[in-house]
Amino acid sequence: MTTYAVTGATGQLGSLSIEALLERGVAAGDIVAVVRDAAKASPLADRGVTVRVADYSDRAALTAAFAGVDRLLFVSGSEVGSRIAQHTTVVEAAVAAKVGLVAYTSVLKADTSGLQLAHEHIATEKVLAVSGLDHILLRNGWYSENYTASLQPTLEGGVLYGAAGDGKVAPATRADYAGASAAALIAGEPKVYELGGSEHLTYADIAAVLAEVSGRPVRYQDLPEADYAAALASAGVPEPMPAVLADSDVGIARGDLDTSSTDLADLLGRPSTPFTDVIRAAVA
Repeated sequence: MTTYAVTGATGQLGSLSIEALLERGVAAGDIVAVVRDAAKASPLADRGVTVRVADYSDRAALTAAFAGVDRLLFVSGSEVGSRIAQHTTVVEAAVAAKVGLVAYTSVLKADTSGLQLAHEHIATEKVLAVSGLDHILLRNGWYSENYTASLQPTLEGGVLYGAAGDGKVAPATRADYAGASAAALIAGEPKVYELGGSEHLTYADIAAVLAEVSGRPVRYQDLPEADYAAALASAGVPEPMPAVLADSDVGIARGDLDTSSTDLADLLGRPSTPFTDVIRAAVA
């Protein structure tokens, strides 16, 4: 029997990853959901998943949560700017608990990426490299859902703003990445997966999809990085994300979030979810 654990198990990616493990035949009793709030995980407990409480900053609690775990899906934390210390604590706890294999959700092409977001990920990859743990690097690309969060104002205004120029992005859904994570964890082979969608879209292409699906005119307006960050801040995006997101768009212009790798489709056994389908569901 192999025991699997997922951190951030009530978050968007973590919860989908548990569903993907279950869909792939892992018994609920063989899954440990590591969460900060047990109450939020009660639906998982009701299904037979073991729930253990630990915060990424609490090494003792994490070590206890990882006890008896063979394979751990380590979902990266959400607190940008604090993740190196938190992630180091998670890795130290995994070592202390003698976890057999850790799969970490990093970012696409982390070792060569110029993205601000890549800094904390590559630092975590280095911590894993010297930890002695067998590990898998799940280098996730951009989520398709990143383009649905502000869909309504984009459709109402008829303009998709960004700073990506003519660069291409290879988006896939959270469920796609979760499915790939589960498949990689079950396979248990320590390696690096470069994960991106099967489509390669410019922001002009994305605007065209929005227009086609909604039946409204939508065009792409490219902005300088600083102007786009200011626009995000004025729209209420909390700090430090305006600068991070604008930097990510500039990374798209460089090709940092596009990939020719088929690792995602290979793990899923199918192409990534079509972007048009994602937008159609969001519009509906």
